[in-house]
Amino acid sequence: MTRPLLGIVCCIREFEGETIHRVIDRYVRAPARWSDADVVLVPALGTLADTRNLAARLDGVLLTGSTSNLESWRYGGDGGGGDGPHDPQRDETALALARAAIDAGKPVFGICRGFQELNVVFGGTLQHLPPRAQAMHHAPAGVSTDAMFAHHHPVRPVADGVIARALGAAPMTVNSVHYQAIATLASGLTAQAYAPDGLVEAFSARIDRSQVLAVQWHPEWDAEHNPQSRWFFTALGDAMRA
Repeated sequence: MTRPLLGIVCCIREFEGETIHRVIDRYVRAPARWSDADVVLVPALGTLADTRNLAARLDGVLLTGSTSNLESWRYGGDGGGGDGPHDPQRDETALALARAAIDAGKPVFGICRGFQELNVVFGGTLQHLPPRAQAMHHAPAGVSTDAMFAHHHPVRPVADGVIARALGAAPMTVNSVHYQAIATLASGLTAQAYAPDGLVEAFSARIDRSQVLAVQWHPEWDAEHNPQSRWFFTALGDAMRA
């Protein structure tokens, strides 16, 4: 069997006066190594992309984290700009490709923003964390990238859930770099881990042949030396080969 082909959706950024489609390197290297997959980047072309055609050619999809947030109107909000920055082309592409891949029976995994995107795909809602909750879930503003990803808190795996069966039911320490979070978990998704304040931090689903798994933390950051983080990508690889 050839190595599976994993699609990773890009974000839109401005660079040297031009619009670029980009994915941070660590999101590409972690699945290339620990999922044993070949990786292709999916540009955020929105409605210019035929996502059903893409889904048919891919063996799986990974929705990554990003500094942008989903536009609130996509999950029933008032569309106000207070929860930005936004990336509407990423929203359009990621949500459509995730739906198409699930319909095609392909695995779709999510990290941070991707976790939030998948909750919206299934009909759930999001919230922008109030200041009192942000201290647990994000480092103070102005720190270095290393310090930001060193910010952590425990999560409690759900007994006999996907994570507990793979890694054990004891609390895990995870990094935490997010201002948005789940408000209402979508019907059809099963919570797999909770933060101490009760926020859902991981969920899964099985829709016919499609496996869905998403986490609010960033396993790509420390997969090289953290077996718990590495497991996320080996599970992705197994799902694509299943």
